[in-house]
Amino acid sequence: MTEKQKMLAGQLYDCSDEELVKARQRARKLVRQYNNTDDEQAEERNKLLHELFGSIKGSAFVEPDLRVDYGSNIHVGDNFYANFNLTVLDCTEVNIGDNCMFGPNVMIVTPLHPLLAEDRQVRKHKDGTTFDYEYAKPITIGNNVWLASGVTVNGGVTIGDNTVIGSGSVVTRDIPSGVIAVGNPCRVLRKLTQKDKMLLPQE
Repeated sequence: MTEKQKMLAGQLYDCSDEELVKARQRARKLVRQYNNTDDEQAEERNKLLHELFGSIKGSAFVEPDLRVDYGSNIHVGDNFYANFNLTVLDCTEVNIGDNCMFGPNVMIVTPLHPLLAEDRQVRKHKDGTTFDYEYAKPITIGNNVWLASGVTVNGGVTIGDNTVIGSGSVVTRDIPSGVIAVGNPCRVLRKLTQKDKMLLPQE
């Protein structure tokens, strides 16, 4: 297996691999271009976002600044919105459903490092260049999910449909559908019900 194949499969891999370095360089170039656009350049932003992300089902709007590792492993549904300073470390797949809304400073982080220091230490190739081993776990975010400001979602997590994650939460385990969950670590506070319904202007 190549290092990229190992990475996507959730196995330990060497992130100094040439193919991966080039892929990250490509992503950083596109991110710099995206972050340097003005609000009037909506068409250019849309083009760059489609080039950067693995797939976009429909419309997507991300406020600069944006940061990603590869971009190509990010898949978003229709009507996606992310506020300022979205960071997605997509060392493996990040799947986001339809009608999702992210507040500012949200972090989606798939990579993980070994827990034991002896496994985590920086190593040297025969040519003297350094590397370390890491691995990644995918993240799945369902439809109609709102991640409020400052939420961190860790690798291996699935968040169900129609769920709200409160500000500053750190999501370390799966969260079911139709709930509000908060805290560090994030825990379910309660189910969302019709008592949470707000009277909209057109109603």
